[in-house]
Amino acid sequence: MKMKPAERRRARQFAVQAVYQWQITGATFAQIVEQFSVDQDLSKTDVPYFKELLSGVINRKETLDEKLSPYLSRKIGDVDMVDIAILRLAMFELSYRTDVPHKVVLNEAIELAKDFATDESYKFVNGVLDKALRSLKLRDA
Repeated sequence: MKMKPAERRRARQFAVQAVYQWQITGATFAQIVEQFSVDQDLSKTDVPYFKELLSGVINRKETLDEKLSPYLSRKIGDVDMVDIAILRLAMFELSYRTDVPHKVVLNEAIELAKDFATDESYKFVNGVLDKALRSLKLRDA
């Protein structure tokens, strides 16, 4: 089955909301997935990808934070909760989903910041991920 970009985008949108909820409430992966299954229309969503993103961020939070920290202008605890959810999600994709082009991850993160965060957040998210990509030499040729 071919992956549809719109279904992936919805998976990322729900994943950012789910990661944000996890950061705020500390709910388990299963609790969050159950709530989203009840409260959200997951049709036209790549649900396995949504689950992979959420579980990946939850299970690798410390590693993702270590990878992000050098590129942040402040401590992770001082970063807006929506921004850090987006950054963790993007760093997960950059680090563990090598099938997803870096340019796609960067563009999607910027769009998520425009959709869910403050007016200036997309610039912050772009700056952090751009520095990370350059430093990690993850730029697509």
